[in-house]
Amino acid sequence: MTELSAAHDAAVTDRGRLAGSAYSSDRDLAARQSLYQWQTPRYDLPGIVAEQLRGVNGRVVDVGCGNGKFIQRLRQDRPDLTLLGLDIAPGILAGVPGPVAVADATRLPLATSSIDAALALHMLYHVSDIPRAVRELSRVVAHDGLVIASTNSDRDKAQLDDLWQRAAGDVLGTGRGPARISLSARFSLEKAPASLREEFGRVETIELPGTVTVHDPEPVVAHMASYRAWADQHDVPFDATIERARTILVDHIARYGSFEVTCLGGILVCRR
Repeated sequence: MTELSAAHDAAVTDRGRLAGSAYSSDRDLAARQSLYQWQTPRYDLPGIVAEQLRGVNGRVVDVGCGNGKFIQRLRQDRPDLTLLGLDIAPGILAGVPGPVAVADATRLPLATSSIDAALALHMLYHVSDIPRAVRELSRVVAHDGLVIASTNSDRDKAQLDDLWQRAAGDVLGTGRGPARISLSARFSLEKAPASLREEFGRVETIELPGTVTVHDPEPVVAHMASYRAWADQHDVPFDATIERARTILVDHIARYGSFEVTCLGGILVCRR
């Protein structure tokens, strides 16, 4: 691991940063989620998760529940389930329908085999000790239960990475600037199955490819700006790079009519 990637990993997993700025409210998470309004095909991610839970009865925990998008859907579609939301960031739990609690994924406050299903959606890359978190998920879930995780591919949103490096290079006057931080790289769609198979015999990957097409720069700008909690990790003036990216987008859309971003995320359904 290079010194730079080690610093990025430390920043992505720093609990003070996660709870204090990145997820102190749902503003930045909502900005990242909202980009998918312009994706084709549109995936109803909470609906897909609810469908995977169709054979589950009893208790379900959403570990790293964030702003509660999945809990809210399950309360609506599956009122028979007993739901619990856990997150390390107290601020983001404020709007989540209870019960919720502040908890660390590597030390879940749950009895062994006490849960029928656990969700770990777009969050395991924020855990400093991923194998330990996977063991904890395995510990709390009943033997015939399941764990549903999700993350993004290493190839996800490559056009945003390119846009960032181009904008950063313009700001620095260096041609191409340094890469922007990747949140999901530590637990990408390519790496996740091997991590999960340490505890689960069957890991099914459901890939969700799509293309985001915008005719206005603002959804893309908001998505890029949502990484402000990690601004110090980008080795470039953050606000200036965002503004330069906006100008590049305006010019691109004026010339071509739209800006396209190819996306690849996925859900991993784990059973013993």
